[in-house]
Amino acid sequence: METDDKKRYCLALDLKNDPKKIQAYIDHHKNVWPEIKESIKNAGINHLEIFHTHNRLFMIIEADKNFSIQNKSKMDSVNPFVQKWEQLMWEYQKSLPNTKKGTKWVMMEKIYDLDKSHRD
Repeated sequence: METDDKKRYCLALDLKNDPKKIQAYIDHHKNVWPEIKESIKNAGINHLEIFHTHNRLFMIIEADKNFSIQNKSKMDSVNPFVQKWEQLMWEYQKSLPNTKKGTKWVMMEKIYDLDKSHRD
């Protein structure tokens, strides 16, 4: 839910279609480095979840109203822990079909909202 004081983002990405790599990715997320958690919170992200089915990932971010993906990217580009984590995760991830090679998480477009739907 998006309100005046928070925003929600939904993103997708694929994992390499290899059961061992998929399990390794899941295992890494059972023990996310403290520096990564700190960078997420410092960017204004209040809640972050990642779901998967087979090799497809879906991430939900809930953030403060002042949060911006662009600012988070700038912060990440100068954080050596985030850079190392991203490099490690890219061993398991791959771009979605029909995106530019090397593209990571892709913003998804909301197409339905039960709270905003009306029956004529």
